[in-house]
Amino acid sequence: MKIEDEIKQEKFSSEFHKLVVNLKFTANWLNATHLKVLRKSGLSVQQFNVLRILRGQYPKPSSLLLIRERMLDKESNASRLIDKLESSGYLSRIQCPKDRRQVEITITQKGLDLLEKISPELERLSLKEISLSETEAQTLNELLDKMRG
Repeated sequence: MKIEDEIKQEKFSSEFHKLVVNLKFTANWLNATHLKVLRKSGLSVQQFNVLRILRGQYPKPSSLLLIRERMLDKESNASRLIDKLESSGYLSRIQCPKDRRQVEITITQKGLDLLEKISPELERLSLKEISLSETEAQTLNELLDKMRG
């Protein structure tokens, strides 16, 4: 469905304005789609992102700085997300033996198991919802990368 129909707006000041609106709308649409799956596990999109970052580092521990740098939503409160995930048993934090000011954050087996359970469902959902060919997805990825410079 065209963005004009989705938001009931016939005109945009330019194609660039339409692009920005379309990108924001589409990002929110994708988040809402993924949230349906994540809510079943009690996770937010941001918490899922943190767990995926930690899984990518596993078995090496991560720092809070590394997590913040790699987060998709740079406005998220990473410390609060870490607290919540730790209280749920999905990650562990220990004081770095070499530098007591640093904290090493590692995904737990419980966190790995949760990702193993929900990642395939999110992947299937994405393939179903995103009606693009592999070539179209590659082209769009290239254009988005170009757009960000």
